[in-house]
Amino acid sequence: MVVARQVNPAFLLRKFPIIPCAPMPQVLILTEVQEAMRARYKAMLLDHFSQLTINVVGHHSQVAPYIADTEILLCFSPPMADHVVRDAKKLKWIQALGTGVDNIVDLPSLDKEVLVTNVRGIHGPPVSEATIAYMLALARKLPDAVRAQEKRAWTRWPAQLLHGKTVGILGVGLIAEALAPMCKAFGMTVIGISSAPRATVGFDRMVHRDDLLKVGGELDYLVALTPLTNETRGIVGERVFAAMKPTAYLINVARGGVVDEPTLIEALNAGRIAGAALDVFSEEPLPPDNPIWTAKNVLIYSHLGGYSEGYEERAMPTIAGNMGHYLAGEPRKMINIVRAPASWGK
Repeated sequence: MVVARQVNPAFLLRKFPIIPCAPMPQVLILTEVQEAMRARYKAMLLDHFSQLTINVVGHHSQVAPYIADTEILLCFSPPMADHVVRDAKKLKWIQALGTGVDNIVDLPSLDKEVLVTNVRGIHGPPVSEATIAYMLALARKLPDAVRAQEKRAWTRWPAQLLHGKTVGILGVGLIAEALAPMCKAFGMTVIGISSAPRATVGFDRMVHRDDLLKVGGELDYLVALTPLTNETRGIVGERVFAAMKPTAYLINVARGGVVDEPTLIEALNAGRIAGAALDVFSEEPLPPDNPIWTAKNVLIYSHLGGYSEGYEERAMPTIAGNMGHYLAGEPRKMINIVRAPASWGK
Protein backbone atom coordinates (compact mmCIF):
# COMPACT_ATOMS: atom_id res chain seq x y z
CA MET A 1 0.00 0.00 0.00
CA VAL A 2 1.25 3.47 -0.91
CA VAL A 3 0.98 6.17 1.75
CA ALA A 4 -1.32 8.92 0.47
CA ARG A 5 -0.13 12.49 0.43
CA GLN A 6 -2.62 15.20 1.32
CA VAL A 7 -3.56 18.03 -1.03
CA ASN A 8 -5.54 21.20 -0.37
CA PRO A 9 -9.11 20.58 -1.68
CA ALA A 10 -9.24 24.11 -3.08
CA PHE A 11 -6.30 23.21 -5.30
CA LEU A 12 -8.01 20.03 -6.41
CA LEU A 13 -11.16 21.87 -7.49
CA ARG A 14 -9.45 24.37 -9.74
CA LYS A 15 -10.14 24.26 -13.45
CA PHE A 16 -7.66 21.83 -14.95
CA PRO A 17 -6.19 22.44 -18.38
CA ILE A 18 -6.80 19.59 -20.78
CA ILE A 19 -3.55 18.00 -21.82
CA PRO A 20 -3.73 17.26 -25.55
CA CYS A 21 -3.62 13.58 -26.30
CA ALA A 22 -5.02 11.40 -29.06
CA PRO A 23 -7.46 10.14 -28.21
CA MET A 24 -8.71 11.28 -24.81
CA PRO A 25 -9.19 8.32 -22.46
CA GLN A 26 -12.69 6.92 -22.10
CA VAL A 27 -14.18 6.92 -18.61
CA LEU A 28 -16.81 4.54 -17.26
CA ILE A 29 -18.76 5.29 -14.09
CA LEU A 30 -20.19 2.12 -12.54
CA THR A 31 -22.32 2.63 -9.46
CA GLU A 32 -25.69 1.39 -8.22
CA VAL A 33 -26.63 4.66 -6.51
CA GLN A 34 -29.65 6.59 -7.71
CA GLU A 35 -29.57 7.67 -11.35
CA ALA A 36 -29.49 11.34 -10.39
CA MET A 37 -26.36 10.79 -8.32
CA ARG A 38 -24.67 8.89 -11.17
CA ALA A 39 -25.47 11.76 -13.48
CA ARG A 40 -24.04 14.20 -10.95
CA TYR A 41 -20.63 12.51 -11.03
CA LYS A 42 -20.58 12.79 -14.82
CA ALA A 43 -21.70 16.41 -14.88
CA MET A 44 -19.14 17.49 -12.30
CA LEU A 45 -16.30 15.74 -14.10
CA LEU A 46 -17.30 17.25 -17.44
CA ASP A 47 -17.34 20.65 -15.78
CA HIS A 48 -13.63 20.18 -15.09
CA PHE A 49 -12.67 18.07 -18.12
CA SER A 50 -15.06 18.84 -20.97
CA GLN A 51 -13.22 16.76 -23.58
CA LEU A 52 -13.61 13.46 -21.73
CA THR A 53 -15.91 10.74 -23.02
CA ILE A 54 -17.83 9.49 -19.98
CA ASN A 55 -20.26 6.59 -19.95
CA VAL A 56 -22.44 5.75 -16.95
CA VAL A 57 -24.05 2.43 -15.94
CA GLY A 58 -25.88 1.27 -12.83
CA HIS A 59 -24.87 -2.40 -12.76
CA HIS A 60 -21.94 -4.54 -13.81
CA SER A 61 -24.22 -6.42 -16.22
CA GLN A 62 -24.52 -3.20 -18.27
CA VAL A 63 -20.84 -2.55 -19.00
CA ALA A 64 -20.54 -4.58 -22.24
CA PRO A 65 -21.06 -1.70 -24.73
CA TYR A 66 -18.29 0.38 -23.13
CA ILE A 67 -15.83 -1.79 -21.24
CA ALA A 68 -13.49 -2.72 -24.10
CA ASP A 69 -12.56 0.95 -24.64
CA THR A 70 -12.55 1.99 -20.98
CA GLU A 71 -9.23 3.34 -19.68
CA ILE A 72 -10.51 4.87 -16.44
CA LEU A 73 -13.12 3.25 -14.19
CA LEU A 74 -14.94 5.00 -11.35
CA CYS A 75 -16.84 2.64 -9.05
CA PHE A 76 -17.76 1.56 -5.56
CA SER A 77 -16.52 -1.88 -4.55
CA PRO A 78 -19.87 -3.66 -3.83
CA PRO A 79 -21.22 -3.61 -7.43
CA MET A 80 -17.93 -4.72 -8.97
CA ALA A 81 -17.47 -8.11 -10.65
CA ASP A 82 -14.44 -9.84 -12.10
CA HIS A 83 -15.70 -9.76 -15.68
CA VAL A 84 -15.52 -5.95 -15.59
CA VAL A 85 -11.73 -5.87 -15.20
CA ARG A 86 -11.30 -9.04 -17.28
CA ASP A 87 -12.92 -7.41 -20.31
CA ALA A 88 -11.35 -3.96 -19.80
CA LYS A 89 -8.26 -4.56 -21.91
CA LYS A 90 -7.33 -0.86 -21.97
CA LEU A 91 -7.91 -0.26 -18.24
CA LYS A 92 -5.12 1.70 -16.54
CA TRP A 93 -6.73 3.34 -13.49
CA ILE A 94 -9.59 2.57 -11.10
CA GLN A 95 -10.81 5.39 -8.87
CA ALA A 96 -12.83 3.83 -6.06
CA LEU A 97 -15.64 6.20 -5.09
CA GLY A 98 -15.47 5.07 -1.45
CA THR A 99 -12.79 4.05 1.02
CA GLY A 100 -13.17 0.28 0.63
CA VAL A 101 -11.24 -1.39 -2.18
CA ASP A 102 -12.05 -5.01 -1.31
CA ASN A 103 -13.79 -6.58 -4.30
CA ILE A 104 -11.57 -4.38 -6.47
CA VAL A 105 -7.92 -5.07 -5.63
CA ASP A 106 -8.66 -8.75 -4.97
CA LEU A 107 -10.45 -9.42 -8.27
CA PRO A 108 -8.60 -12.33 -9.96
CA SER A 109 -8.48 -10.70 -13.40
CA LEU A 110 -7.21 -7.29 -12.29
CA ASP A 111 -4.01 -6.58 -14.21
CA LYS A 112 -0.96 -5.84 -12.07
CA GLU A 113 -0.37 -2.59 -13.96
CA VAL A 114 -3.77 -1.08 -13.08
CA LEU A 115 -3.48 1.81 -10.63
CA VAL A 116 -6.13 1.91 -7.86
CA THR A 117 -6.97 4.98 -5.78
CA ASN A 118 -9.76 5.61 -3.30
CA VAL A 119 -11.68 8.41 -1.58
CA ARG A 120 -10.97 8.78 2.11
CA GLY A 121 -11.41 11.36 4.84
CA ILE A 122 -15.04 12.26 4.03
CA HIS A 123 -16.89 9.36 5.70
CA GLY A 124 -16.42 10.30 9.35
CA PRO A 125 -19.63 12.34 9.89
CA PRO A 126 -22.10 10.22 7.84
CA VAL A 127 -20.94 6.82 9.07
CA SER A 128 -20.58 8.05 12.66
CA GLU A 129 -24.07 9.56 12.64
CA ALA A 130 -25.45 6.34 11.18
CA THR A 131 -23.75 4.32 13.91
CA ILE A 132 -25.25 6.50 16.64
CA ALA A 133 -28.66 6.18 14.98
CA TYR A 134 -28.35 2.40 14.85
CA MET A 135 -27.37 2.21 18.53
CA LEU A 136 -30.28 4.44 19.52
CA ALA A 137 -32.68 2.41 17.38
CA LEU A 138 -31.65 -0.74 19.24
CA ALA A 139 -31.64 0.88 22.68
CA ARG A 140 -35.00 2.61 22.18
CA LYS A 141 -36.62 -0.24 20.20
CA LEU A 142 -37.63 2.22 17.52
CA PRO A 143 -38.83 -0.48 15.08
CA ASP A 144 -41.25 -1.67 17.78
CA ALA A 145 -42.61 1.87 18.05
CA VAL A 146 -43.17 2.00 14.27
CA ARG A 147 -44.98 -1.35 14.32
CA ALA A 148 -47.11 -0.20 17.26
CA GLN A 149 -48.00 2.99 15.37
CA GLU A 150 -49.06 0.97 12.33
CA LYS A 151 -51.42 -1.00 14.62
CA ARG A 152 -52.56 2.15 16.46
CA ALA A 153 -51.45 0.43 19.66
CA TRP A 154 -50.48 2.56 22.65
CA THR A 155 -47.56 0.48 23.90
CA ARG A 156 -44.85 1.58 26.32
CA TRP A 157 -41.56 0.10 27.56
CA PRO A 158 -38.53 1.42 29.46
CA ALA A 159 -35.79 2.52 27.10
CA GLN A 160 -32.17 1.60 27.53
CA LEU A 161 -29.66 4.44 27.74
CA LEU A 162 -26.42 4.90 25.86
CA HIS A 163 -25.25 6.95 28.84
CA GLY A 164 -23.02 4.85 31.05
CA LYS A 165 -22.59 2.09 28.50
CA THR A 166 -19.30 0.84 27.03
CA VAL A 167 -18.68 0.72 23.29
CA GLY A 168 -15.80 -1.07 21.62
CA ILE A 169 -14.78 0.19 18.18
CA LEU A 170 -13.02 -2.47 16.15
CA GLY A 171 -10.79 -0.65 13.66
CA VAL A 172 -9.43 2.75 14.59
CA GLY A 173 -9.13 4.90 11.47
CA LEU A 174 -10.53 8.24 10.40
CA ILE A 175 -14.16 7.20 10.86
CA ALA A 176 -13.52 5.81 14.33
CA GLU A 177 -11.74 9.03 15.25
CA ALA A 178 -14.93 10.90 14.33
CA LEU A 179 -17.23 8.40 16.05
CA ALA A 180 -15.45 8.19 19.41
CA PRO A 181 -16.12 11.82 20.50
CA MET A 182 -19.78 11.41 19.52
CA CYS A 183 -20.01 8.38 21.78
CA LYS A 184 -18.31 10.33 24.56
CA ALA A 185 -20.93 13.07 24.14
CA PHE A 186 -23.56 10.47 25.06
CA GLY A 187 -21.63 9.61 28.21
CA MET A 188 -20.24 6.31 26.93
CA THR A 189 -16.91 4.68 27.75
CA VAL A 190 -15.03 4.15 24.47
CA ILE A 191 -12.51 1.36 23.90
CA GLY A 192 -10.51 1.27 20.69
CA ILE A 193 -9.56 -2.14 19.30
CA SER A 194 -6.76 -1.78 16.78
CA SER A 195 -3.96 -3.66 15.05
CA ALA A 196 -1.78 -0.66 15.92
CA PRO A 197 -2.96 0.73 19.29
CA ARG A 198 -2.13 4.38 19.89
CA ALA A 199 -3.37 7.20 22.06
CA THR A 200 -6.28 8.82 20.19
CA VAL A 201 -8.63 11.64 21.18
CA GLY A 202 -12.06 10.43 22.26
CA PHE A 203 -10.96 6.98 23.42
CA ASP A 204 -10.76 6.03 27.08
CA ARG A 205 -8.29 3.29 26.28
CA MET A 206 -6.87 1.34 23.39
CA VAL A 207 -6.22 -2.40 23.15
CA HIS A 208 -4.67 -4.59 20.50
CA ARG A 209 -6.92 -6.44 18.08
CA ASP A 210 -5.54 -9.70 19.48
CA ASP A 211 -7.24 -8.82 22.79
CA LEU A 212 -10.73 -8.58 21.29
CA LEU A 213 -11.90 -11.64 23.22
CA LYS A 214 -10.50 -10.26 26.48
CA VAL A 215 -12.48 -7.02 26.26
CA GLY A 216 -15.58 -8.58 24.67
CA GLY A 217 -17.21 -9.15 28.05
CA GLU A 218 -16.95 -5.45 28.93
CA LEU A 219 -18.83 -4.21 25.90
CA ASP A 220 -22.45 -3.16 25.63
CA TYR A 221 -21.91 -2.34 21.94
CA LEU A 222 -19.33 -3.68 19.52
CA VAL A 223 -18.97 -1.48 16.43
CA ALA A 224 -17.16 -3.05 13.47
CA LEU A 225 -15.28 -0.43 11.46
CA THR A 226 -12.22 -2.39 10.34
CA PRO A 227 -11.40 -2.80 6.65
CA LEU A 228 -11.97 -6.26 5.16
CA THR A 229 -8.63 -8.02 4.75
CA ASN A 230 -7.39 -11.60 5.01
CA GLU A 231 -6.67 -10.90 8.69
CA THR A 232 -10.12 -9.45 9.48
CA ARG A 233 -12.37 -11.73 7.42
CA GLY A 234 -14.77 -13.39 9.89
CA ILE A 235 -12.98 -11.82 12.87
CA VAL A 236 -16.33 -11.24 14.60
CA GLY A 237 -17.46 -14.83 14.97
CA GLU A 238 -18.41 -17.56 17.41
CA ARG A 239 -15.65 -16.87 19.96
CA VAL A 240 -16.44 -13.15 20.02
CA PHE A 241 -20.17 -13.75 20.48
CA ALA A 242 -19.39 -16.20 23.29
CA ALA A 243 -17.27 -13.55 24.99
CA MET A 244 -19.93 -10.83 24.73
CA LYS A 245 -22.66 -10.26 27.28
CA PRO A 246 -26.16 -11.52 26.38
CA THR A 247 -27.29 -7.90 26.73
CA ALA A 248 -24.73 -6.62 24.20
CA TYR A 249 -25.33 -5.47 20.63
CA LEU A 250 -23.30 -5.67 17.41
CA ILE A 251 -23.19 -2.80 14.91
CA ASN A 252 -21.55 -3.57 11.56
CA VAL A 253 -20.76 -0.53 9.41
CA ALA A 254 -17.53 -1.98 8.01
CA ARG A 255 -17.87 -4.81 5.49
CA GLY A 256 -20.14 -7.84 5.64
CA GLY A 257 -17.21 -10.25 5.49
CA VAL A 258 -15.81 -8.95 8.78
CA VAL A 259 -18.65 -10.79 10.54
CA ASP A 260 -19.23 -14.55 10.36
CA GLU A 261 -22.85 -14.17 9.32
CA PRO A 262 -24.07 -17.78 9.87
CA THR A 263 -22.62 -17.69 13.38
CA LEU A 264 -24.22 -14.30 14.00
CA ILE A 265 -27.62 -15.69 13.02
CA GLU A 266 -27.15 -18.55 15.48
CA ALA A 267 -26.10 -16.14 18.23
CA LEU A 268 -29.11 -13.89 17.62
CA ASN A 269 -31.65 -16.70 17.49
CA ALA A 270 -30.18 -18.33 20.60
CA GLY A 271 -30.13 -15.07 22.54
CA ARG A 272 -26.36 -15.15 23.05
CA ILE A 273 -26.34 -11.43 22.17
CA ALA A 274 -29.24 -9.01 22.47
CA GLY A 275 -29.36 -7.84 18.86
CA ALA A 276 -27.55 -6.39 15.88
CA ALA A 277 -27.78 -3.52 13.42
CA LEU A 278 -26.27 -4.45 10.08
CA ASP A 279 -25.46 -1.91 7.38
CA VAL A 280 -23.28 -4.19 5.23
CA PHE A 281 -23.41 -7.81 4.12
CA SER A 282 -21.22 -10.43 2.49
CA GLU A 283 -23.58 -10.44 -0.49
CA GLU A 284 -25.16 -7.19 -1.61
CA PRO A 285 -27.97 -6.64 -2.34
CA LEU A 286 -28.99 -9.03 0.43
CA PRO A 287 -30.98 -11.86 -1.24
CA PRO A 288 -34.63 -12.16 -0.13
CA ASP A 289 -34.05 -15.75 1.03
CA ASN A 290 -31.06 -14.91 3.23
CA PRO A 291 -31.85 -16.00 6.83
CA ILE A 292 -30.47 -12.73 8.19
CA TRP A 293 -33.79 -11.14 7.22
CA THR A 294 -35.67 -13.25 9.75
CA ALA A 295 -33.09 -13.51 12.54
CA LYS A 296 -34.21 -12.33 15.97
CA ASN A 297 -33.62 -8.74 17.03
CA VAL A 298 -31.78 -7.64 13.90
CA LEU A 299 -32.09 -4.28 12.15
CA ILE A 300 -31.17 -4.31 8.46
CA TYR A 301 -30.01 -1.27 6.53
CA SER A 302 -29.15 -1.30 2.83
CA HIS A 303 -25.56 -0.04 3.02
CA LEU A 304 -26.80 3.40 4.04
CA GLY A 305 -24.03 4.39 6.44
CA GLY A 306 -22.04 6.61 4.11
CA TYR A 307 -24.82 7.18 1.57
CA SER A 308 -25.70 10.80 2.21
CA GLU A 309 -26.74 13.97 0.40
CA GLY A 310 -23.83 15.89 -1.07
CA TYR A 311 -21.53 12.87 -1.20
CA GLU A 312 -20.50 13.59 -4.79
CA GLU A 313 -19.43 17.13 -3.88
CA ARG A 314 -17.35 15.84 -0.96
CA ALA A 315 -15.71 13.16 -3.12
CA MET A 316 -15.04 15.35 -6.15
CA PRO A 317 -11.88 17.11 -4.87
CA THR A 318 -10.10 13.76 -4.77
CA ILE A 319 -11.59 12.51 -8.03
CA ALA A 320 -10.95 15.69 -10.00
CA GLY A 321 -7.51 16.17 -8.53
CA ASN A 322 -6.46 12.67 -9.47
CA MET A 323 -8.01 13.03 -12.92
CA GLY A 324 -6.03 16.20 -13.52
CA HIS A 325 -2.77 14.51 -12.60
CA TYR A 326 -3.60 11.45 -14.70
CA LEU A 327 -4.40 13.49 -17.81
CA ALA A 328 -1.22 15.50 -17.28
CA GLY A 329 0.80 12.28 -17.29
CA GLU A 330 1.63 12.64 -13.60
CA PRO A 331 0.07 9.55 -11.97
CA ARG A 332 2.66 9.46 -9.19
CA LYS A 333 1.27 12.80 -7.96
CA MET A 334 -2.20 11.34 -7.42
CA ILE A 335 -3.42 10.96 -3.84
CA ASN A 336 -4.89 8.00 -1.93
CA ILE A 337 -3.01 5.41 -3.96
CA VAL A 338 -3.85 2.02 -2.46
CA ARG A 339 -2.43 -0.14 -5.26
CA ALA A 340 0.39 1.09 -7.46
CA PRO A 341 1.24 -0.48 -10.83
CA ALA A 342 3.70 -3.32 -10.41
CA SER A 343 6.18 -1.56 -12.67
CA TRP A 344 6.49 1.34 -10.20
CA GLY A 345 8.43 -0.93 -7.91
CA LYS A 346 11.14 -1.46 -10.51
